[in-house]
Amino acid sequence: MENLYAVVVTYNRADFLRNLLDSFARLNTPPTHILVVDNASTDHTAGVVADAISGQGPRIQYERLDRNAGGAGGFSRGVELALESGAEWLWLMDDDVEVLPGAVEALDKFTADYSCMIGRRYDANGKPFFWQHHFVEALGIFLPVSRDVFKHSDVFRTNVGNFEGMLVKASVVRDIGLPDPRFFITWDDLIYGWLAAQRTPVVYVNAFVIRKVRAQRQVDLGLRHLNDSSDLSRRYVMRNRGHVAHYLKAYGKYNRAGFAAGTALTFLKEMVRLMLVERTLKGTGALWQGWRESRAILADTGWKPMPPLPAHPGSGSQRV
Repeated sequence: MENLYAVVVTYNRADFLRNLLDSFARLNTPPTHILVVDNASTDHTAGVVADAISGQGPRIQYERLDRNAGGAGGFSRGVELALESGAEWLWLMDDDVEVLPGAVEALDKFTADYSCMIGRRYDANGKPFFWQHHFVEALGIFLPVSRDVFKHSDVFRTNVGNFEGMLVKASVVRDIGLPDPRFFITWDDLIYGWLAAQRTPVVYVNAFVIRKVRAQRQVDLGLRHLNDSSDLSRRYVMRNRGHVAHYLKAYGKYNRAGFAAGTALTFLKEMVRLMLVERTLKGTGALWQGWRESRAILADTGWKPMPPLPAHPGSGSQRV
């Protein structure tokens, strides 16, 4: 992969970020460039980045935002900067993971055929983490795939994204626009992958490339894992249903009754998460607040999707 830019968004996780930057330095083939977008952290993040810049690893660019724009806003700014700097491939990831030796080579095997892909991930305990999902447009929710997706092939086609290692070609990004900062947190990566899937195959590939470092409480339900959450995340899981609905409408794939059912299922899933993982019902108020906010977003008649971006100078009108 030429001009591979890793885009990392961080917020008050300096020690996790240090570990991630160290793991980049240990790669057999590191990215050409690492862009760290700091969501106005108040810890020692700036010092961690300064240490990494003075080291022997890949070139690092640091962008500190003047406010916390959430993961969605951070990735939106990071992707914008990467494109301005001439990135041809973008590797998007959170700060609480580490990349595994050989990750770039493992992904590169698939880049001749695919322009958007997601590698596999180990959990903090070293076990494979199941995150193979598919977005059900009629309901406006994503559901786990109930089978071994790599039993017969090292590639499984999907229509979702994940910002813990999603690799996407710059030409696809220009087609679909920047990640939508209005999501703030949650749903942003899923919808970004769905937008990419409207233009090019999006695939899971059978290559372990990332390990989650931050341990989370979780319940294994067999078909899927449920991790712990927060009131902020619960609020935005429901709030951002409004943005999801608008994107489905923009592509002529919105089903009002089905979407309402999907919203009810989303609420139910979060209630199950509260009861089984966190063993409390105190987060119910955040869910209702998010639902009310989603109604206001849905009523916004001026809402528009993120616009496509101009082609890179010299690239003509190439599309993937």
